[in-house]
Amino acid sequence: MTILGIEQITYGVTDFETCRRFFVDWGLKDVAHDETRARFETLNGCTVLAVDANDPSLPKAFEAGPTLREVTWGVARREELAALRELLACQPGFYTTDDAVGCFDPAGMAVRVEVTRRRELDVEGSPSNVWGQALRVDTPSPVYERAEPVEVGHVVFFTNCLAEQEAFYHELLGFETSDRYPKRGAFMRCAPHGGHHDLFLLALPDGKKGLNHVAFTVRDIHEVFGGGLHLSRCGWTTQLGPGRHPVSSAYFWNFMNPAGGLIEYYADEDVLTPAWQPRDFEPGPTVFAEWAVDGGLDGNTRRQKSADSPHGAFMTQRKQ
Repeated sequence: MTILGIEQITYGVTDFETCRRFFVDWGLKDVAHDETRARFETLNGCTVLAVDANDPSLPKAFEAGPTLREVTWGVARREELAALRELLACQPGFYTTDDAVGCFDPAGMAVRVEVTRRRELDVEGSPSNVWGQALRVDTPSPVYERAEPVEVGHVVFFTNCLAEQEAFYHELLGFETSDRYPKRGAFMRCAPHGGHHDLFLLALPDGKKGLNHVAFTVRDIHEVFGGGLHLSRCGWTTQLGPGRHPVSSAYFWNFMNPAGGLIEYYADEDVLTPAWQPRDFEPGPTVFAEWAVDGGLDGNTRRQKSADSPHGAFMTQRKQ
């Protein structure tokens, strides 16, 4: 049994219309909605649900306010659910149907596993020309006016039971630990061969648990910038970015999310195999971000929001 990745995320929200507008600006397709529930999709069919927080059908929240209520993971075949039913049967909140199995993880996040509905895509990012290897010839890199996320790439939780939660995902769902902050955090991927992490668990000194962020994969670094600039033009607030994570090598841009926590565009993460040996890192600002723009970039001037706008036709042109 191998988890393929995130199939669906479900938010319990307190300002439904604002959240619905935000996810459309984020670049998701509004598939269906009514007064209390909206369903969005990424390009490959990953689903984002925004549901009124008072809806009794939602799993119990693991923190106050708008937040993530459930993460659904995908497997390739229905037969793989049988093994999971046995493994998860003793977990809190366990349930099973013909099409899915679910429970709560040790921190209280609802976990569901079902057969994947994600679509195969013919989508490529722009290759980079590095010294000694020109992959893009007679072809300029794209400039994106906005982002269209390809998939839901990973989730990040604050946890008050790091060891128990890491063991739950490794022993019951088959996740592998890619890298660690010893006794503080674990970067985990859902299969031995795959992107650097699908899940990051972080223990804070104050013992807080809850959602940190949900990250959406885009084609390339240029779409990270294009998506972030569009969100800025729409008036949404940058938390940090654009920037680059040294641990996973990914470029990122994080925004405040009215549905709960933060939300991230990212691209160009490391791809690992079973030969990878987990590394230990000491937490710190430069480990989190090799570089980052505090406050983001203004969507109209393309400059840091605290900087003056350029004058004239060229940025090198100065006022007389």
